[in-house]
Amino acid sequence: MTDESWVPDTCTLPTAERPLRLAEFDGLFHDALRGADRPAAGHLRLHLDGRAEALARDLIARESACCSFFTFDLAGPDGDTLTLDIRVPATRVAVLDALALRATTARGR
Repeated sequence: MTDESWVPDTCTLPTAERPLRLAEFDGLFHDALRGADRPAAGHLRLHLDGRAEALARDLIARESACCSFFTFDLAGPDGDTLTLDIRVPATRVAVLDALALRATTARGR
């Protein structure tokens, strides 16, 4: 998935850096995603391999800095798995939809 039209105008990440950030998310999804749930339209829950914690924490910290409408909550109920809850306001559900699609697409590679 290379179309970046879903990236919101409010994103402060420089345009030239966006493909790199997307590639980082794709890498996380491909290597660590074990499953995904959608508890609500504005809420995506990702189940990740516990070995990806440092990468996930770094990535969500940087993403929070440029797209402040995201709310990330990373929890590790045990050493083997992580739960990453991603929430957005109703006005940004389309962005979350696109991120969910990226996750499932990257996982299947």
